[in-house]
Amino acid sequence: MKHRVWEASLLFLLALLLQTGGAALRTQEALSDKIIRVRVVAHSDAPADQSAKLQVRDRVLQEAAPLLADARSRADAEAVLRDALPQLAHAARAALDASGCAYPVTLELRQTECPTRYYDAFALPAGRYLSLRVLIGDAAGQNWWCVAFPPLCGAVAVDDASDAFTASEIRLMTRESPRYALRFRVVECWETLRQRLGA
Repeated sequence: MKHRVWEASLLFLLALLLQTGGAALRTQEALSDKIIRVRVVAHSDAPADQSAKLQVRDRVLQEAAPLLADARSRADAEAVLRDALPQLAHAARAALDASGCAYPVTLELRQTECPTRYYDAFALPAGRYLSLRVLIGDAAGQNWWCVAFPPLCGAVAVDDASDAFTASEIRLMTRESPRYALRFRVVECWETLRQRLGA
């Protein structure tokens, strides 16, 4: 009898996990369809290279902000950024030159696997996102992550991005939900499983 109760409890827990995981994963996927992340990767972890990374970050975001000001969807923002890649690469190059770095810099816009990232006011779950990647030199150092569209980072961040996201997406991104940590852990587990299965 105890064995059956234990089995029933385990099956109930598994069903609950699948339901919660499926819902959280669907929310993450819907969220990824609205966001363009930005990742700036330093040449190395040397202090000068990390400082140069931050200067490149600031210059690229400053250059991108007016270009993205009229974008109303991720598709709009993606088209603008693709057209502006040479302009943004030029801005990144200028920032590196100003910091005395001769490293090459490459900018690309593509789908990438992103880890969970926590910021002051929000967090983003792990998953596949369209990302503007700025790769400096060997791109072997610590990197900086945030969101290029809608602009949620630094001086170019919008004050209120609530119009861009649904209530469930905002709950997933913020600590409004009492199950915030669990939901992120479930998404991370699903993403890990998906990557291992090659989906």
